[in-house]
Amino acid sequence: MNNIFIIGVGLIGGSFALDIKKLYPECTIYGIDNNDAHLDEAVQLKVIDRKANFDDLDKAEVVIVAIPVDASLGVLPKVLDAVSDSTIVFDVGSTKEDICNEVKNHPKRRNYLAVHPIAGTEHSGPKAAIYNLYTNKTNIICEVEETAFKLQEKALKLFSDLGMRIRYMNPKAHDKHIAYVSHLSHISAFMLGKTVIDKERNERDIFDMAGSGFASTVRLAKSSPAMWTPIFKQNKANVIETLDEYISNLKHFKQLMEDDDFEAVYNEMEQTNYIKDILNGIQ
Repeated sequence: MNNIFIIGVGLIGGSFALDIKKLYPECTIYGIDNNDAHLDEAVQLKVIDRKANFDDLDKAEVVIVAIPVDASLGVLPKVLDAVSDSTIVFDVGSTKEDICNEVKNHPKRRNYLAVHPIAGTEHSGPKAAIYNLYTNKTNIICEVEETAFKLQEKALKLFSDLGMRIRYMNPKAHDKHIAYVSHLSHISAFMLGKTVIDKERNERDIFDMAGSGFASTVRLAKSSPAMWTPIFKQNKANVIETLDEYISNLKHFKQLMEDDDFEAVYNEMEQTNYIKDILNGIQ
């Protein structure tokens, strides 16, 4: 690995930069970001080696696009326009169908690999970048057959060196499934946080009673709205479908309580305990 370009030097892009530099100390990590303060901070924190711009992309071996999904739609074609035939480009967005459609007819479509590493924290910005974020994490790859084989190999070796597990999906299936296991979780956290904040205005000591269960459940509400609003917009149909099912389950649970049917409440929770076995099986 030689010249690695990270577009978007926040948590996701920055964490890639840190681990790649650790794996390949001889490489140079370049950062591109529309926030110049982020670039300065990333250089100061040694997340990247140098600042760069789109005119420098012709010397890139690998380009990682780690920006909000709406911005990726405009940026990715510009990146493909600028890179050489031997450059592998991948984005790490949480939605894949729109981005794959955006570049499906691009002359350098074969240089692009659509990936989604299932990793992250609720923090953002260059200071949020951490080592080993991707170790043992699942990386979903879409439309792998559309990427040049030699460039696939280059990306897959990088993912393997980072300790990632690879899964393959088509973009439509990816977006549908991720709405359940990721996007709904974030909405739930945001709305739980909103509910408690609204209540806290009248009961100032409510947060004194909040234990680890509340903290872990609402943790995702600290995530960046600038990142998540475009995700919900791009995956609107799937997210609305998951919300309909979630709201239906909440109403059903509420009705059981109103009916004083606590045997059914118990049974609902006991059946849902099966989630432990599912999660243990995939760790």
